[in-house]
Amino acid sequence: MIDLILPLLFLFAFSVLGILLGTITGLVPGFHPNNVAFILLAIAPLIVAELQFLNVFVPSDMLLVLVACTIVAASVAHTFLSFIPATFIGAPEGDTVIAMLPAHRLLLEGRAYEAIVYSAIGSFGAIIFSFLFLIPFYFLFSVLDFYELIRGGMLYILIAISTLLILTESFSEQMDAYQAIFLSSFVFILSGFFGYVILEMPVHAPFFFHSTMLFPALTGLFGLSAVLFSLLFIPEIPEQRIEEPVMENEYGGIIKSVVSGSAFGTLVSFLPGVTAAHATVMAMLVRRERDPGQVIMTLSGVNTANVIFTLGTLFLILRPRSGATIAISQLLNIQIWDKLIPPSALVYLLIAALIAAPFSFFIIKCIGKQFAMKFTKLPYRKMLIGTAIFLVVLVFLFTGLIGLLILLVGACIGLIPIHFGVRRSNCMGVLLLPIIVMLW
Repeated sequence: MIDLILPLLFLFAFSVLGILLGTITGLVPGFHPNNVAFILLAIAPLIVAELQFLNVFVPSDMLLVLVACTIVAASVAHTFLSFIPATFIGAPEGDTVIAMLPAHRLLLEGRAYEAIVYSAIGSFGAIIFSFLFLIPFYFLFSVLDFYELIRGGMLYILIAISTLLILTESFSEQMDAYQAIFLSSFVFILSGFFGYVILEMPVHAPFFFHSTMLFPALTGLFGLSAVLFSLLFIPEIPEQRIEEPVMENEYGGIIKSVVSGSAFGTLVSFLPGVTAAHATVMAMLVRRERDPGQVIMTLSGVNTANVIFTLGTLFLILRPRSGATIAISQLLNIQIWDKLIPPSALVYLLIAALIAAPFSFFIIKCIGKQFAMKFTKLPYRKMLIGTAIFLVVLVFLFTGLIGLLILLVGACIGLIPIHFGVRRSNCMGVLLLPIIVMLW
């Protein structure tokens, strides 16, 4: 009995540590859990050495699983908490950028706390959906061998997705459809060339921190560009009302939003180069929902479901599709999930995600309420300047001086879609176009 209880207690403790780390990364714009994942990967041998005294209760290989559980819990918590800076500070990541429009609309109406609650519901609902759909997901990939069926046509699938996102670009009174499609294509191709140049560049970090050049690129495209634009156009933000959203007669809409978002979140798990940002656009094209609360729940569902399904993909096809799963694949000896009962390592990782979800739900509601109550009293411009400085320092620590140059270029490209009002998800061409070229 003790042999069963002690590992679960350690699992809970490491998961709580991951929740704490994910809360920090979520609240700090530009600081992604991938960075935490690679830091933990780098210091994993030191962690195992320092915790050797636990070998009486937990074997050494189990300690590595616990470190991986910390990464998973941090990733889940991050998908919940990252919505707060995306709403209040205006510095989203690629995965939350599309949610900015409805979230900012509610912010300017004094209803930012409602947006936070909608996001928490969408993310928590995605966890429930993901666990219910995980076994069908296993049958799809293990029994029906779905990945091998589509592998030969992967190039055409990625081209089709890219084309769909560009051709469905929205337009306004100031810009007709042809101009919108032209600008979307331009941003996609420009980001793609940018990605092709930087993906193979070596990293010379001044300290022991280490990342890839995608970190400054994505931080510039989605983080720093939004902060700089917000500095130029600071809106008048009203006092925020702290009211729970009225959910009467909305349960059907909630279920549709969560299911549609989570379902499209599965695309991120097995298609290379297709991110949650692309999945959110496709979810909204299918959902065709205008209500900001429903939109926010859909998009939050995509991001959280992504964490669970990339884990499943790692054990089903042995291919990591996120920074967190890359770190986990290097930490653990991944056993393929070829039977109905998942491998023990995957079971522990899923339990960590399950622990993180309810904690993160209450943490985002608590912090979101405090943020909404005190936000108008905070020096908004100083917060933006502080955020920009933090992003610059963070990029320098992880990628050095060359990373700062890439950050600047990425920010310049990221300002283009913001200024002209086209989808910023087209900036994900930084990943998608190089993969298409490699598969050609």
